[in-house]
Amino acid sequence: MKIIKSTSRNFPRQLEQLSGRLALQNPKVEKVVQAILKDVQRNGDRAIIKYTRKFDRLTLTPTSLKIEAEQIQDAYRKANPEVVESLRLAAQRISDFHERQKTKDWSYQDNGATLGQQVHALERVGLYVPGGKAAYPSSVLMNAIPAKVAEVEHVIMCSPTPGGEINPYVLIAADIAGVRDIYRVGGVQAVGAMAFGTRTIPRVDKIVGPGNQYVATAKRLVFGWVDIDLIAGPSEILVIADETVNPVHLAADLLSQAEHDEEAWTILVTPSSSLIETVLPEINRQLRQLPRRGIAQASLKAHGLIILTRNLKEAINISNRIAPEHLELAVRNPEAFLGEVKHAGSIFLGHQTPQALGDYLAGPNHVLPTGGTARFFSPLSVDDFVKKSSIIAYTLEALERVQEPLTKIARVEGLEAHARAVEMRLIK
Repeated sequence: MKIIKSTSRNFPRQLEQLSGRLALQNPKVEKVVQAILKDVQRNGDRAIIKYTRKFDRLTLTPTSLKIEAEQIQDAYRKANPEVVESLRLAAQRISDFHERQKTKDWSYQDNGATLGQQVHALERVGLYVPGGKAAYPSSVLMNAIPAKVAEVEHVIMCSPTPGGEINPYVLIAADIAGVRDIYRVGGVQAVGAMAFGTRTIPRVDKIVGPGNQYVATAKRLVFGWVDIDLIAGPSEILVIADETVNPVHLAADLLSQAEHDEEAWTILVTPSSSLIETVLPEINRQLRQLPRRGIAQASLKAHGLIILTRNLKEAINISNRIAPEHLELAVRNPEAFLGEVKHAGSIFLGHQTPQALGDYLAGPNHVLPTGGTARFFSPLSVDDFVKKSSIIAYTLEALERVQEPLTKIARVEGLEAHARAVEMRLIK
């Protein structure tokens, strides 16, 4: 991990680079993605089957794109019952948290006018689930359950099945979350199918779920045809720590992020130089024990960073500039600093709250803004699966009371018909 000091002359430039770390465009990737999306839009199932054969080494027909109920039951037979129960526990905790986010209709009276808001769930949502380096049943739960809590009528799922195989726990998580329509399609072609619709896969109103740079680019390019959850980049953690932290625990938390993939960001911000001296050898010791040590090592080499600050207040200010996906306050009395945190996807307080809790079963969503987008994006929530309509109802008397200011504004804007639409109702 690279060590930099906040007192160094180059630090403002380094911090600026960190805060702008999200790369939205890769021309080569975008060219490939656009070609696949165009093909799917024009040729539907035929294009999907073609790319599934090419990328997943799997030959399908339109009738075999969908995973049948028997395969889900077979997944239960293959699975460890204790893991299934763990997924059920996680699902319940995620559901309990998101139930508290539900928004109700409301209205009020204002001198003859009725004004309000009506909330409707989206009709159809598409969930993308990766099937590459690792299987993520937790992501199925985190994406599908808020949609179900919001009362989305139809949730579909697309996931690649290279060589015809799909992780049984991904299927079980979908079943626990109430997802019944699952398609063995991945990559850009899956995003295109959900965005445009095919004879077999229905068009959705919104696409959610993580994916590689091709999937992320595809989601960005179909935005407008459909809604998407957020612009996703590599996963990341920032830990603000003081001398009270256990370096063994700190090293484990940093490595838990680095093992995600080679592009993950792992950042420690601390005013304690002695902590840096103790945690670095501990990271190396634990790294040797990890099954995914190659991935974690590459991640730490490319995006592992330690920032030595003057004090904790400066550490908080630096974190706010970086706006991390996950922020751990591994300090004495973390609640005292919570009010100063402005930008973070999810905040973990204290020495006994590892970020891994948020990934699985604490309850809050683990679909979070990355790459500094926590400045304006929020965690995935029930709000992402509803839309709102404004309600306006005026009596004639109420309309008369606003006639003069309304028509003045309309005529200043050169919209005479707007003004007359009000005045004609008031002719006696």
